[in-house]
Amino acid sequence: MAVKICVDSISNVGRIVQFHRKQAGLSRIALADIAGVGKTVVYDIEKGKETVSLNTLLKILGVLNVTISLDSPIMALYEAGDDAQS
Repeated sequence: MAVKICVDSISNVGRIVQFHRKQAGLSRIALADIAGVGKTVVYDIEKGKETVSLNTLLKILGVLNVTISLDSPIMALYEAGDDAQS
């Protein structure tokens, strides 16, 4: 099941990360160690900190087996190969 998250609601991402971490039986430190990130990063994400890098977030989500998908009204054009440089 997909959950749509608006770009202005980063706190939803944090709640999703926290839910999945707890379901996996991982402490914040254990998740950080597995993902290869600093121990405060998981806390920052779960608390909705807006300055966490995308690369770091992707590492955490990867460990939790959570994926991100991108969507837009013109995504079909991109997927069709019409991604002309501007």
